[in-house]
Amino acid sequence: KNRIIQHTSLSPDTTSMFLKIPFTGSIVGGLQDGRSVVVTGRVLPGAQRFHVNLQCGSWPGAVIALHCNPRYDSGPSGYVVANAFQGSWGSEERKAPSPFPQGCPFTLMILVTPESYKVRGAESGLLQPKTCGALFFWPLTLKTHQQHVTAVPYKTIINGGLYSGKTINIQGVVNPTAKRFSVNLQSRAGIVLHYNPRFDENVVVRNSFLGGVWGPEERGGGMPFHRGNAFTITVICNPQGYSVMLNGAQVHSFDHRHHNLQEIDVLEVSGDLSLTSVMA
Repeated sequence: KNRIIQHTSLSPDTTSMFLKIPFTGSIVGGLQDGRSVVVTGRVLPGAQRFHVNLQCGSWPGAVIALHCNPRYDSGPSGYVVANAFQGSWGSEERKAPSPFPQGCPFTLMILVTPESYKVRGAESGLLQPKTCGALFFWPLTLKTHQQHVTAVPYKTIINGGLYSGKTINIQGVVNPTAKRFSVNLQSRAGIVLHYNPRFDENVVVRNSFLGGVWGPEERGGGMPFHRGNAFTITVICNPQGYSVMLNGAQVHSFDHRHHNLQEIDVLEVSGDLSLTSVMA
């Protein structure tokens, strides 16, 4: 049975000899043409199967753009299944024998191209160069794609409201001719954070709209967004205010103007962009 890996956070610079399985790590900035994902490990002796998924989110039922699944139920040489999931599983592609023998260390590299995922699998020959499988190259025909969450403007409830340590992740692509877009955090009192990249002014405005009145604008910190580019925005709620990360780097901050965090329970995204993933 295919099983989606459960969520575990990982910072971009984390290095570890052994990671707990099942494991999920965020790909900061999402996938782009030319980017590669490398997984190293060891197949357990007597293993039945394992898988590596590239997913649009970590919740149950999320789109799986690539499911790479070595299986050994037909014998020790095994085979590899490739597939994708978008509401239902697609048609499988199979390659045999597997380049990941049981009991052997391995390296799996996935390269993203405009048309496909290219998967290179190899034994990690430093440990057992004479007993593990040979180099294996496999150009997949599964097409790369982005999952569009919904039409913009997009609005969702933040279950339980905000609290210190709460993070919100928004992935998307800025329209090539974009003028502006905005990310709003809202409560019954109004908009507690209005995050508003303006390409027509080359600035990112931060503000609040409380009691029917706009507060003083904050405009410092530069304009890190670019028309036509993919992005990952992470909003982190902390005791002092909000930290806004772009593709893993902090770009802006905004002090709290409304301090009842639990009341802040609505996220709204609008403007000149398309959305691929929202986790709130």
